[in-house]
Amino acid sequence: METFKKVLGPEHPSTLTSIANLASTYRNQGRWKEAEELDVQVMEITKRVLGPEHPSTLTSVANLASTYSDQGRWKEAEELEVQVMETGKRVLGPEHPDTLTNIANLASTYRNQGRWKEAEELVVQVMETGKRVLGPEHPSTLTSIASLASTFSNQGRWKEAEELFMQVMETFKRVLSPEHPSTLTSIASLASTFSNQSRWKEAKELEVQMMETRKRVLSPEHPDTLTSIANLASTYRNQGRWKEAEELEVQVMETRKRVLSLEHPSTLTSIASLASTYRNQGRWKEAKELEVQVMETRKKVLGLEHPDTLTSINNLALTLKSKSRNEEAISLMKTCFQLRKQILSTYYPYIETSLEALNEWQIENIEIGL
Repeated sequence: METFKKVLGPEHPSTLTSIANLASTYRNQGRWKEAEELDVQVMEITKRVLGPEHPSTLTSVANLASTYSDQGRWKEAEELEVQVMETGKRVLGPEHPDTLTNIANLASTYRNQGRWKEAEELVVQVMETGKRVLGPEHPSTLTSIASLASTFSNQGRWKEAEELFMQVMETFKRVLSPEHPSTLTSIASLASTFSNQSRWKEAKELEVQMMETRKRVLSPEHPDTLTSIANLASTYRNQGRWKEAEELEVQVMETRKRVLSLEHPSTLTSIASLASTYRNQGRWKEAKELEVQVMETRKKVLGLEHPDTLTSINNLALTLKSKSRNEEAISLMKTCFQLRKQILSTYYPYIETSLEALNEWQIENIEIGL
């Protein structure tokens, strides 16, 4: 980037591409603010130099929207994604691959807000167009089918999700190879669907297979490998196999601390998972220590209103309630509910979950007082 700036100038397309690449690297490290600053810089320059409807400008707007999404700033992401989608339809055409990607991004934002029906409509549109324009076995078409399956899964439509994930997995195996990253991702999605149906044995078989393959193909410390180990740990936890879950979670947590950093979102997720395993065993003190660490770090790195921060507040409230620290638990859950209601879609299921817990605890507290 620095060399391009010096040799070509700060507004040359190659310079802007290098800035965008650096922003992407920051985004992958969870350094949202730094990524956002560069994304805004690239977007403003491309708008001025190339014009607001140039494909490169639309890409820069989409990148900024992605950074907003990563921070849980769904409304800001949605506004930009709608803008990019509508402009792309008009400038590139409704069936251009970039337009389909833009529609898929908006669908993902709807899904993150719990707006399942709106997400489903867009994903079906992308999938049907992809089948017709690119072919039913094109990787982009298969990705859209997987997105539809994920939307079904989020609605608890497990059988429909399972059928699509199975179709995607088998096609990826044949078209790309059994060890291609896209194939492995589809296996992970199918395993998750089995887990959601409490089909632990089938989920475990796929997760072990995926973990071993990723260790061999990618490396034992690759982020995708660590994710697959974490998924297996989650299946053990759901089976009540606490010790096995704990061993894997500690392994993932320590590796992520070393490879990614203590404050990386994935590291914090692994710490939260270990805390959950402690909580399930009644090890309240250990769970609380980790949950406080995760909550405070997320507040600092992601902000108080990020969905992940709110999840950590929710988890700490649950642990405090289990320790009969009712007033503190109610206070935290009240904060969690109010913020979730304020920043998330009214369709988002966690809002209702927070409210149910809060009402139940408040009634219990009144009865104890009486």
